[in-house]
Amino acid sequence: MTHLLHALPALPVHKWQRNRGNIDVAAQQKEMRYMKKVAFICVHNSCRSQIAEALGKHLASDVFESYSAGTETKPQINQDAVRLMKQIYNIDMENTQHSKMIAELPPINIVITMGCNVSCPYLPSEKRMDWGLEDPSGKDDEIFIATIRTIEERILELRKEVLSESL
Repeated sequence: MTHLLHALPALPVHKWQRNRGNIDVAAQQKEMRYMKKVAFICVHNSCRSQIAEALGKHLASDVFESYSAGTETKPQINQDAVRLMKQIYNIDMENTQHSKMIAELPPINIVITMGCNVSCPYLPSEKRMDWGLEDPSGKDDEIFIATIRTIEERILELRKEVLSESL
């Protein structure tokens, strides 16, 4: 009889089953919950929107998926943004992100423009917001850090709103 057991194919193990068949309830709930997709949009997708994507992934990946894109691209992410995000959060945006066009995004639930003072092309979504942030490019570190902190606060507010399902 034991030779028959060896002939049976192995049953698939779900992602949330680990260590002797115990169920990781948090992983199961996350897998089952629909994750909203948030896009942070800026003209060049090289500074504010990149910071927002990185902080969204860092602070709210349990609640929503973060993306960034622009109407144009730059060959690299703003180097002051890269340096300060490494320094403050130990996030290396050059290893995890790149400048992208809006057309490269998946379907989006929430669109957040950074305040580029231009008309962004239409991007279908359930909700649209403008954070009205000044571009810190070319300014001193104090202004850059203030912008980063403002984005951090807004990401945390957005996280609460999405969790409460008001968005």
